Amino acid sequence: MTTETATPEHNATTHQPSSREVMTWELFGSASRELAVQVAGSGFEPDVLLGIARGGQIPAGALAYALDCKNLFTISVEFYTGVDQRLDVPVMLPPFLNAHDLDDARVLIVDDVADTGKTLELVHHFCAGHVAEARTAVLYQKPRSIIQASYAWRHTDRWINFPWSSEPPVTGTPGTESCS
Repeated sequence: MTTETATPEHNATTHQPSSREVMTWELFGSASRELAVQVAGSGFEPDVLLGIARGGQIPAGALAYALDCKNLFTISVEFYTGVDQRLDVPVMLPPFLNAHDLDDARVLIVDDVADTGKTLELVHHFCAGHVAEARTAVLYQKPRSIIQASYAWRHTDRWINFPWSSEPPVTGTPGTESCS
C-alpha cells in the first residue's frame, strides 16, 4: 500500500472531519492497482472476474486489466437505496447470469465495499456448487461485514464517497441533474 490515504470529508464550518471517507479517481487508480498486486501475490489466478453491479463494475474492470483476465462478467444486485439505507435483504436483478457459465472456473467476485457483507454473501452462495474456487476482492472492508473479503485494499468504518457515485445522476433536460 502507498502512504497516500483517502481523505475524510471536512465540515466547512467547524473544520472537523466527518464520518465519510472520500476516494478520488486518482486514488482509485492506485487502490485498484494495489488490490491487483495482492491478488497476484497470493498466487490466485482467476479465470473470471465477476463484478457486482453497480459499485463493483468499475473496480472489476480495473482489476481485469491489471490481472490480464479477459473474462469479465456482471451480476446485478440491489441492496442500498441511499446513504446507509438498504433493503432488508439484497436482491438479484435481471438480466440474470447463468451460473453454469461459471462451471469449474476460478472466480474473483469484486465489489467496491464489504459493508454488511450481505451482497458478497449472496453472490458467493450463487457461485457455490458451480465454481472451482471463489474469492472476493473489495476496495474497502468494514469491520461489521459478515464476510471477510479475501482481498481488501483498505479497512474503514466510515461511509465512503466513491468518485463514480458521489454526484447525482444526470437526467432529463441537458444541464440539469435529477436524483429521481
